[in-house]
Amino acid sequence: MRLKVFDIYIIKKFLGTFFYAIALLSVIIIIFDISEKIDDFIENEATVEKIIFQYYVVFIPGFINMFSYLFTFIAVIFFTSKLAMNTEIIAILSSGVSFNRLLYPYMVSAFLLTIMSFLLANFVIPGANVVMRDFKDQYIEKLTKNKDVNIHLQISPGTYVYVESFNSTTNSGQKFSLEEFDDQQELTFKMNADRILYDSITGMWRATNYYIRTIAENAETLRRGAVMDTLINLVPKDLFIKKEEFEEMNYFQIRDYISEQQMKGNPRIVDYQVEKHKRIAFPFATLVMTLIGVSLSSRKVRGGIGLHLGSGIALAFLFILIMQISSVFATSGDLTPWLAAWLPNILFGIVAVWLYYKRTR
Repeated sequence: MRLKVFDIYIIKKFLGTFFYAIALLSVIIIIFDISEKIDDFIENEATVEKIIFQYYVVFIPGFINMFSYLFTFIAVIFFTSKLAMNTEIIAILSSGVSFNRLLYPYMVSAFLLTIMSFLLANFVIPGANVVMRDFKDQYIEKLTKNKDVNIHLQISPGTYVYVESFNSTTNSGQKFSLEEFDDQQELTFKMNADRILYDSITGMWRATNYYIRTIAENAETLRRGAVMDTLINLVPKDLFIKKEEFEEMNYFQIRDYISEQQMKGNPRIVDYQVEKHKRIAFPFATLVMTLIGVSLSSRKVRGGIGLHLGSGIALAFLFILIMQISSVFATSGDLTPWLAAWLPNILFGIVAVWLYYKRTR
């Protein structure tokens, strides 16, 4: 469909207000974040150059993109209310343009922002987050935390490992056990070691005071030793927790990681599943919130922009509240990850259709 003059006018207003709101809020976010973290920066001797280019240049775009649907909603509410109060909406509709046709430039703008948000969230920001998280780990908070004792993992079909405790600083574990089972779940191999140590150069594990038991059909062999280097389908990061590591993964990496960790029986995999679905659901929320914003604010009412903005902000924070509650139920309850990510869109999609129906009538 060919763009008309009022289409270009609305698109400019939409995108201009959106990026202006982002710029304004970015300044506020930076001020509050600096005031909160200034003690950590000073105590850990972070330079101004590192603070700017290794932290805020990456942190701010990531934070803003996370709530792009909120900025979109506020932008639509703000400039559409002004158009309505200045009777510009009435003039456009009186010229023979239907409300559906009026929606066209809004949805074009929202679609562009949706594509931008999807690409940023899934492919651009994760790569940049590697630098930001290295800075955060060094100057703000430690992102790596050892797991609890008695770690059980499946590292491949029929192969299980147990480590009593693991130290991520030295890449060493105590009281190690590896067991292999055949298709009939019969034990065929078992290895125990008092201590294991990972060599990052060779990718091998050094077992100390090891004991190996191999079971065949009619025979069983035992072998002991002081030290042995061996290859195991296991890496140190499987044995410790790195806080919100999915921030460094693009869409395909997080998808592959979920498949790998499901096989290993990682109980924390729900966090990654929710994150994977959010990276599609949140950009799509831009379209939903745009439809709500136009339907809500395109009519001239008493109270003007203030009433529209108040209603819009209340709806936006209700969206965030539902999003947070559904995420908690997914990680701590029985809500499936895809539903947790899409539930706000589903509920607000119903609201959007209802408001749109009322507005067209």
